[in-house]
Amino acid sequence: MKTVYHKADSRGHANHGWLNSYHTFSFANYQNRDRTNFGVLRVLNDDTVSQGMGFGTHPHRDMEIISIPLEGDLEHKDSMGTTAVIRKGEIQVMSAGTGVMHSEYNKNKDEEVKFLQIWVFPKEQNVEPRYDQKSIKEGEKINGFQQILSPNKNDDGVWIHQDAWFNLANFKKGNGKNYMLNKKGNGVYAFVLKGSAKIGDRVLNERDGLGIWDTQSFNIEAVEDTEVLLMEVPMELPSYLK
Repeated sequence: MKTVYHKADSRGHANHGWLNSYHTFSFANYQNRDRTNFGVLRVLNDDTVSQGMGFGTHPHRDMEIISIPLEGDLEHKDSMGTTAVIRKGEIQVMSAGTGVMHSEYNKNKDEEVKFLQIWVFPKEQNVEPRYDQKSIKEGEKINGFQQILSPNKNDDGVWIHQDAWFNLANFKKGNGKNYMLNKKGNGVYAFVLKGSAKIGDRVLNERDGLGIWDTQSFNIEAVEDTEVLLMEVPMELPSYLK
């Protein structure tokens, strides 16, 4: 098993006043050639948006964009005609494909919005743009893995144009479980949302990240009550990026 460890305070950071963002991988003005991506996982941003503020309308294409709210509500509008609000306990996906314009706003006047913004390279270019969001709250599992994203339309959670599986691992202190990878050649990027967990001989604390590959499975154990996002993705980039 090979690993790469990213301590929380080693991430890139940009505070724009209305937006406070931490970048696990190179993004905007934070450029680190050693931290460009983890396989097809291109962006993992930990964003806080101030009251009444947000991202103005801007374009995307050929990217699977996933948003997971951690606190507060985020309003989404796009050129496909979608207007929606995503809240904690939900997951949103937008396949940008041939091109889409969108905006994200915190319309609340009394609380910030905290959410993860995740980008994944799709298997192929120029797919038809699409939007989806689902509640994941009712599927929550304690001391187990809750699948919230996959490549399959009929699976639990949302689906994307990539052989990727996302799971939330929610464990009480002292509990653990073995994670089996879904596809050969994939790796897993583990990101601690709260608490602390041990994977292999490494203890991860809040907002630490650990990339894991060249293995079929690994064990995760909660050092304290812990929530971890496990992002399983192909390690090989698609042919159009080579």
